[in-house]
Amino acid sequence: MEFKYIEGTKAELYNEIETGFIKHVVFDFDGTISLIRDGWQNIMVPMMVELLQKETTTNESQEDLESIVVEFVDRLTGKQTIYQMIQLVDEIEKRGGMPKDPLTYKDEYNKRLLPIVDQRISDLSNGKINPETLRVPKSYEFLKQLYDMGIKCYLASGTDVEFVKNEAQLLGVAKYLTGGIYGALREYKKFSKAMVIQKILNDFNLSGKELLIIGDGYVEIENAKAVNAIAIGVASIEDNIYNMNADKRERLIGVGADIIIDDFSEGKKLIEYLFSS
Repeated sequence: MEFKYIEGTKAELYNEIETGFIKHVVFDFDGTISLIRDGWQNIMVPMMVELLQKETTTNESQEDLESIVVEFVDRLTGKQTIYQMIQLVDEIEKRGGMPKDPLTYKDEYNKRLLPIVDQRISDLSNGKINPETLRVPKSYEFLKQLYDMGIKCYLASGTDVEFVKNEAQLLGVAKYLTGGIYGALREYKKFSKAMVIQKILNDFNLSGKELLIIGDGYVEIENAKAVNAIAIGVASIEDNIYNMNADKRERLIGVGADIIIDDFSEGKKLIEYLFSS
């Protein structure tokens, strides 16, 4: 698909947008601002393969099961984690198993992921590592500049809200998210990124050109385009052994991202472009 570079940057512009009107910005968290959970796929996929082997009588090979799991985990990334677990339940049922509640599987996943995340959080808390190493490059500076300009920023994540609030605090970005921090709830139907976006539009009576959505997942980009908001796709590199999200850039373009960036290294020039009248 054809694009042009935003002047003086490597940011790719796919659709002409009306600039100079943005008043509110919604960010995704994992892979957009935070790298604390980077590599989470390396925990989720083996767990699901193991459960399919243990809880069904399937004779499919490890490789075949892995391929099935990788496909749906990748496809559902960006939605709340519970939706990946609901798909796991379906896969267990398909193979004649008696699955547990999706929340039970989600709790097990969080339990397995926790040691890795806790170690990173511990290292952050005691100053062993600089928060900058666990942030998408220059995301902090980008957020701060928007805050200094009086732009209201929000976080909307598919990760559990209590984790997101804590991790945003540790990364030093919570203070810039004056619009609020939103994340997954146990009662998962009470939250979605689309609901957060719609609430902002309604509360402030905004048109699409006054709202910017930034994320590395197709979900928030689709949500943005559904309400004619401006969408920036972050084609950040992820650390997982399954090569998942290798086609992240193409996927973000495919669902209608107006702009594609690798990270926020050229944030100042990007802001100049977005806010120029």
